[in-house]
Amino acid sequence: MKFPTMVLAAAAVLALPACSSTEVVRAPVEATIGQQLIDLKSAFNNGALSRSEYDSQRRRLIDSVK
Repeated sequence: MKFPTMVLAAAAVLALPACSSTEVVRAPVEATIGQQLIDLKSAFNNGALSRSEYDSQRRRLIDSVK
């Protein structure tokens, strides 16, 4: 019974490259600078960003408005 399972698994692996694409699809971003700053602070508070990453990204956002 293992042979059919192995054949199906091999077929699935071989089919994966045919499904790949190099095109990146991105949703339009319409967040305000204020919302981006709030999201950035939330990411920092949740530990997703270090202090230096937070400071760098915050400065980059603020400078983009000037």
